[in-house]
Amino acid sequence: MSHKFPVHVYYEDTDLAGIVYYANYFKFIERARTEWVREAGVDQVALKADEGIVFAVRRVEADYLAPAKFDDDLTVETEVEAITGVRIVLNQTVKRGETPLFVSQVTLVALSETGHPTRLPANIRRNLH
Repeated sequence: MSHKFPVHVYYEDTDLAGIVYYANYFKFIERARTEWVREAGVDQVALKADEGIVFAVRRVEADYLAPAKFDDDLTVETEVEAITGVRIVLNQTVKRGETPLFVSQVTLVALSETGHPTRLPANIRRNLH
């Protein structure tokens, strides 16, 4: 099952040539991950307040396949690759229509308030699968 998140490309997302600046793809996939977690029923504010757990990006592998441009309508697709006690590995693809423009694999870790890896509660893991 994949989560789909729409993104519209604004002028502020682009360089002088009207092409999406490379770093903005990371913003697009971050927003999509936030909405994926929210739609899975995980309240990140409550998770931090109640359990002292936050998500942090540990690793990103990314490939730029083709440029997105000013005024494009894009979709970020997020799919779960794996969830362990501490890690979540996601595949995220930014597409224009059916054409992939940017593909990434993102590894998230659950961190405690002290910044150390910590186990995700079982109910959170279940929600995210």
